Amino acid sequence: MKFEDTYLAGVGTYLPRTVTTEHAVEEGWYTKEAREASGLEAVAVEDVLPAVDMAAHAARTAIERSGHTADDFRGLLHSNSYYQGPEGWSPAHYVLGHTLNRPVSAFHVQHGCLGLLAALESAALRLAAGGEPDAAMLLTAADNFSTPLVDRWTSSSMFVLADSGSSLVVSRRGGFARLLAMDFVSQPGMEAMHRGDDPLFPPQEPVRRVMDFEGRLESWRERWAEGGSIPLADFGELIAATVERTLDAAGTSLDRIARVVHNGFNQDPLGVFLLDPLGLDVSHGTWDLNRRIGHASVSDFAIGLEHLWSTGEVVPGDQVLVLGFTTGMEAACALLEITARPGDGPGASPATDSRGDH
Repeated sequence: MKFEDTYLAGVGTYLPRTVTTEHAVEEGWYTKEAREASGLEAVAVEDVLPAVDMAAHAARTAIERSGHTADDFRGLLHSNSYYQGPEGWSPAHYVLGHTLNRPVSAFHVQHGCLGLLAALESAALRLAAGGEPDAAMLLTAADNFSTPLVDRWTSSSMFVLADSGSSLVVSRRGGFARLLAMDFVSQPGMEAMHRGDDPLFPPQEPVRRVMDFEGRLESWRERWAEGGSIPLADFGELIAATVERTLDAAGTSLDRIARVVHNGFNQDPLGVFLLDPLGLDVSHGTWDLNRRIGHASVSDFAIGLEHLWSTGEVVPGDQVLVLGFTTGMEAACALLEITARPGDGPGASPATDSRGDH
């Protein structure tokens, strides 16, 4: 889908302190073999702040950098992949109250690690439908996995979960990057990979069980080995398809892409699932940053984009591909064109808001 006159005017992130993977091995949280296979150096860990407070922190920064005032915003979209607060409560309205604090709509977008991209598409469509030249939407995203219900180090062999918050201001007025096109492609037959043997109803006690992606995948593998009918697909084809459709919509090609922002997976899965299908190596992506943070779930994309732009690794005229996938299975990407350098004015302020050693 092609977009016109839709920009990213502000970006903000919250990154806590990092824990080295060497320390995790010393403490017995992570095996030496897993550490070596992952390529990770450190992982962001937040012991105190709830996810929604990390989101609000990042949002206040993004709003300030955007040049927009609260009255310009038509709504807020908040995304996450894990627990945000009490069942039945609205984290989106909490973030709204701690940021814009005005009576606009606040939606909760849950689409796994693609939550921020799903929110971006929704915001862009809403702004385009309204046609207001100064209108803006606030996007927030955050997760905190510091709970006994998650073992961040072993829940998956593909990644180590990192705590973070992030925010984007989507604007019709202008900004540091222009949204050219987006696309989503799914293979719903593969949803069983992350369901495992867990019952769908009624809820089990305790309602929230320990997150274990690896255990669910093993259950899926066992059924397959026993001759069960397991829908499969070439996921690389899914990645390639969504990228091709996005590039075609924008009238561009892969050889014009300066950099790729992607999920913060471990080194091998990053290549196999996201970069290899496109014929790209890790130097095109944000691996050098991801290996010092881990997989920041819904915030990977904003963190990677902020880093590339604020450090000058991408400059006006560069095209940036934002690419990832989530459970379901579903792949998505967004194509951006950098339109301003840090410090060029409202919507183009330096982006260096984090805590800890990264």
